[in-house]
Amino acid sequence: MKHLPIPRFIPVPAVCAAALAIGLALGGCKQKDMSLKLNEPRNIRGVVSYKRSFGDLNEAHLKAAQALGIRPLASQEEAEVMKGRLTHIASGERYAVDSLTHSIPYLVPGAACLLDSIGQNFLDSLEAKGLNPNRIVVTSVLRTQDDVKRLRRRNVNASANSAHFYGTTFDVSWKRFRKVEDPDGRPLQDVSADTLKLVLSEVLRDLKRDGKCYVKYELKQGCFHITARQKSRD
Repeated sequence: MKHLPIPRFIPVPAVCAAALAIGLALGGCKQKDMSLKLNEPRNIRGVVSYKRSFGDLNEAHLKAAQALGIRPLASQEEAEVMKGRLTHIASGERYAVDSLTHSIPYLVPGAACLLDSIGQNFLDSLEAKGLNPNRIVVTSVLRTQDDVKRLRRRNVNASANSAHFYGTTFDVSWKRFRKVEDPDGRPLQDVSADTLKLVLSEVLRDLKRDGKCYVKYELKQGCFHITARQKSRD
């Protein structure tokens, strides 16, 4: 009887398919929500491409900011006079505000509502996926002309015609998150920054798709640059 030669290797797709079939048959593995990985544009290595998914250009941000926002302000003192048209934002249950060095914590009401939605949707999504709660971190908000001048001394690439001038735009870090501790002191397992970034991008993708905002992925700054497109939650 002639024996067939034993192959030296088994193609990876076959191994993956077999493993998946066994796992489903045994029922021992909890299926994960992979919708974002499957639906988002990916690069040639099959990795989610945040740059392609969130590539709204500065012109689009500026057009929306100028239509919905306040006029550019010269200084923080001038911003104090505009408080009637602005909403003060502060760290709370939905998000944390970083130590702001080149901006002040004010947004127009529509942008403040958008930030609330992002923070709440992020927490809801983490809970739905069985992940421990984390808050997003806001790293930049309303900038005055004085703020931009000081920023450009440190970063020559900072735009002199920034959407941050209008109170419609804020940056949210994709590197850093604030873990929510259990109120009873029970230790909670950490969630990796890469996983949190993926969940946050899913939240932003949905809001962007619904016409709520423009989003630009900022690699060097480590943030999502977000501009509201609507005056309210409507």
